[in-house]
Amino acid sequence: MTPAVRALRGATTVDADTEEQITERVQALVKAMLERNGIDKDDLISVIFTATDDVTATFPAAAARGVGLGDVPLLCARELAVRDGTPRCIRVLMHVTTTRARAGLRHVYLEGAKGLRDDLPG
Repeated sequence: MTPAVRALRGATTVDADTEEQITERVQALVKAMLERNGIDKDDLISVIFTATDDVTATFPAAAARGVGLGDVPLLCARELAVRDGTPRCIRVLMHVTTTRARAGLRHVYLEGAKGLRDDLPG
């Protein structure tokens, strides 16, 4: 199969808006996304992080640099403030080069984000 650009999704939540917890949870999420999909850092094209308005202690991208993604283009943005949305939520969209079919990717939802997308393979 010819390599293609695919998108991999993930999300987690934090119990407290602290730099330590954001770093811990983002690093766990990024590691799980890479491990569950057999993706090497060199397969990453870019990673977009969004966070709800109640996540302010640090940039999720800063946490991702701590697991070796310092040379991958990383971007942080604000999640939409939707009524009854998941609080203290950090979402990730990874763009990867892979030979896997889209259906073969395993999206990762941790902590309080586990039920966000039950329709996606996990």
